[in-house]
Amino acid sequence: MTRPAADRTALITLPLVVLIGALVALAGGQGGATVAGIPVFSLAVAASFVIQWVVFVPSFAAQTERFFDLTGSLTYISITLAIALLTPGVDARALLLAALVLAWAARLGTFLVRRVHRAGKDDRFDDLKPSIIRFLSVWTIQGLWVTLTAAAAWVSITSVTRVGLDWFALIGFVVWAVGFGIEIAADLQKSRFNADPAHTGRFISTGLWARSRHPNYFGEIVLWTGVAMIALPTLQGWQWVALVSPLFVTLLLTKVSGVPLLERKADSKWGGQPDYEAYKASTPVLIPRLR
Repeated sequence: MTRPAADRTALITLPLVVLIGALVALAGGQGGATVAGIPVFSLAVAASFVIQWVVFVPSFAAQTERFFDLTGSLTYISITLAIALLTPGVDARALLLAALVLAWAARLGTFLVRRVHRAGKDDRFDDLKPSIIRFLSVWTIQGLWVTLTAAAAWVSITSVTRVGLDWFALIGFVVWAVGFGIEIAADLQKSRFNADPAHTGRFISTGLWARSRHPNYFGEIVLWTGVAMIALPTLQGWQWVALVSPLFVTLLLTKVSGVPLLERKADSKWGGQPDYEAYKASTPVLIPRLR
C-alpha cells in the first residue's frame, strides 16, 4: 500500500474507532455508577483514548514508539484503580476483577517494555512514525484495544448490580489463573530460548511451544474468558455488550495482529526448511495438544 493510500485508510479508521468506543461507552454505562451524572464506565472509556492521545504528542515529536506498550499497560492500571475508587459500594467480586486486571497489566507491561528495551526498537512502527495520521491512528486503536479488552471487568466493577462471590467467580478465577499461568510460562520459555546464543536464527519448538505454535496467545484468550465469567452475573440489559471482551481478544489474536502476522513472519524466515515444516504439520496453531 502506498503512503497516500495508507494515510487515507488511517483517516477513515480514526473516526470509526472513536465511534465504536463511544457506542461501547454508551451501552456499557447503562445501569452503572455515575459521577456528576456521567456513567463511570463511560468516563473510563473516554480516559482510555485521551491518555493515548496525550502520550502520542511527545512520541510523535521524538519519533519514538518506546512509550507505546508502557502507555497501554499504565492505562489499564490507572483506569482500573480509578473506577474502583469512584464506584460506591465496591464488593468482593469487583475487587477480584480489579486485582486480576492489575496483575495481568503489570506483568504484560513489564514483559513488553523489557523486550523493546533489549531490541532497541519495534520495527512494526518504522513505516508509521513519519506519518502523523497513521501514527495517531495506531495510538487511537490502542485506546479501543484497552476499552474492549477490559470491558467485562470495567462494566462489572461499575455496575450497580451486586452479586456475592459464587460459582461463576470461583470457576472464572480458576480459568483466569490457568490462562495467566500458560501465558507467563510461554513468554518465559521463549525469552530464555532467544537469549541463548546457540539458538540464534532458530525457532522454538520445546516446552509449551511443542504443544502449540502460539501458547501465549492461547493463555491470553483463556484468561480474559475467565474475567468475563466472573463478570457475567452482574450484567444487565445493555451491559451485556461487555461480553465483547473475550470475543474481541480472540478475533484480534487469531485474525488480525497476533497469529497471522507471526505466522507470515515465521514462514518467511523458516518456510521450506524440513524441521520447520514438520513442526508446523505436527503442532496446532493455537489450542495446545495434550500429547
